[in-house]
Amino acid sequence: MLLTDKATLRARMRTDRLAYAAVAPPIIPPAAFLDRLRPLGILASYTAMTGEADPALLAQAALRAGYRVALPHVTTRAAAMRFLAWQPGDPLVDGPFGLRQPAADAPDLLPDIILTPLLAFDSRLNRLGQGAGFYDRAFAALPTVLRIGVAWSIQRTEAVPVDPWDVPLHGVIDEYGWNNPEPSR
Repeated sequence: MLLTDKATLRARMRTDRLAYAAVAPPIIPPAAFLDRLRPLGILASYTAMTGEADPALLAQAALRAGYRVALPHVTTRAAAMRFLAWQPGDPLVDGPFGLRQPAADAPDLLPDIILTPLLAFDSRLNRLGQGAGFYDRAFAALPTVLRIGVAWSIQRTEAVPVDPWDVPLHGVIDEYGWNNPEPSR
């Protein structure tokens, strides 16, 4: 069934994702991701919230490859998301919307790669997020950054409704590996 309404698709995918999360395998770093960790740089990851595909193994692979890792830091819906330095063992604080994030005084980092959570994606790698626009605004401000979604295969849908401000991904990593965009038809 093709859903053209973002709110309806979000509700369905939240339910499907939460059910699958209970039995989902971990997201293992595929070779296509590891190949993109050259040269050294900065990877922006995230701390998975309930139901989200966990990027922890991807962040660990980046750290082993010599990357620095940043996590998003959010204050309000209107403020831009920042990417702040983080390494294993650093404390996280409670942020808005149930986020766990670095403290506001952690150093800002400019990522080369952004791992992003999502609710749904399609074959053209359009992404449906939670609806606050944090990642789309970050992608627009950082047009050269490599944008990689992290999801499970059940989050793939026939088509994601797209607005003019939505920024597609360069790839999606799911439990089966790397998803490239299909050519436009």
